[in-house]
Amino acid sequence: MAGKGTKALIDYDPAYDPLVMDDPGHGQDYAPTYWVATAGPTPEDDGPVKGDIEVDVAIIGSGFTGLSTAIHLAKDHGIKAVVLEANRTAWGCTSRNGGQAQNASGRLTRSQWIKRWGLDVAKRMHAEIEEGFDVFRDMIKDIDCLPQRGGHIYVAHKPSVMPKLAAQAELLTNTFGYQCEMISAERLRSEYFIENGAAGAMIEPSGIGIHPLKLAFGYIERARKLGVKIHPASPVMGWEPRFGLHHLRTPGGTVKARAVAVATGGYTSSPLNPLVRERYMPVLSNSLVTRPLTDDELEACGFKTHLVITDTRVLRHYYRLMPDNRLQIGSRSAITGKDAGNPKYLDLLINEGLHYKFPALKGIDIEYDWWGWVDISHDMMPRIFRPHLRQNITYAFGYGGNGVMYSTQAGRRMAQIVAGKKSEIPDLPIFNSALPTHPLAPFRRMGQRMLYRWYAFSDDYL
Repeated sequence: MAGKGTKALIDYDPAYDPLVMDDPGHGQDYAPTYWVATAGPTPEDDGPVKGDIEVDVAIIGSGFTGLSTAIHLAKDHGIKAVVLEANRTAWGCTSRNGGQAQNASGRLTRSQWIKRWGLDVAKRMHAEIEEGFDVFRDMIKDIDCLPQRGGHIYVAHKPSVMPKLAAQAELLTNTFGYQCEMISAERLRSEYFIENGAAGAMIEPSGIGIHPLKLAFGYIERARKLGVKIHPASPVMGWEPRFGLHHLRTPGGTVKARAVAVATGGYTSSPLNPLVRERYMPVLSNSLVTRPLTDDELEACGFKTHLVITDTRVLRHYYRLMPDNRLQIGSRSAITGKDAGNPKYLDLLINEGLHYKFPALKGIDIEYDWWGWVDISHDMMPRIFRPHLRQNITYAFGYGGNGVMYSTQAGRRMAQIVAGKKSEIPDLPIFNSALPTHPLAPFRRMGQRMLYRWYAFSDDYL
């Protein structure tokens, strides 16, 4: 059963590129992910916008961040927002990620926080992330999103990174009170799984694997029960402030909003609004899911865990054994949307990821593969911020691939800003400064190509 906005679907565009394409789509179907194939019926929505409407708050984007914002606005502040989605509900990052909820937000480690902001701010940032995980746990507790609880395994992909990983574990445990444990390669193989090349690992207590689209569908149902209106196939094609209202032009009519919350993540197109233009770098990530592993394959790979896993590569792999014993793994992909479908990137993920880590799975059928855009800020940390005092616009994005968990807290924080409760938010850089722009924006992809070559070399040889 499809939602009201999905009756006349347009084929998914696999080459969409937010850096060069102005139009995110209009009523496109989902990317062919494992999550889409197994999420079950799409919840009812409110159909595309039809006619002009006036609202208190319009939220652009129906992923985790936008839905969490809507839920918290209604639940905590009595504000019933309208959510605008260009394509199907939860169409972008939310239906294409790896489903790993980790104790992180952005790409920087705690030691990098200390170097950038000092120990006091770093400790308060850690407290914010910990609180965010508690909010996430509470939000998912009544949703059948197939949670795989128990923590996160951070695998040292080569011996030379073990001292750095051990130092990180010591810092987390002794400075932040976050109890992490280092384990040897032998213990990793005997108690968790057998991974080729793994030199050991850090086990941290907070980590949950979820089915992201089942979770999003649960958020949609909860939001609509709270009185939120969700309009798919309603892209914002024009945005004009006029007489204290934001006039958001959609194909079916204009939404006049007193406040706007932008939650478009890695699918934020440059023309949307000058306040979000060139505020992040969209980066592609590839993902695949195998057929279910047989008992012999599970034994050959030594799998005794369903915890979420990442490795220490800069171009990291994220992977886990799913509840149905399929293996999911993801990592970097193409530079541009135009090149995203090139089979060499899937081959790279299969050969240098799946087959290298788990040689016993060579030749296993790959039943699902897809790619999606990740929103990486230019300073590697997200922002939940209202950038202009006279314009009631707030945005939340820049999670850098760590948005599954923190997007829920980011939505809660964005709801507080929109509701005029900024005083309830801690004094932290991610709430008090804008996402930075890039001084060499037209040349970012040239730099990305060079960095990918360097990262690949350093990951393997340094």
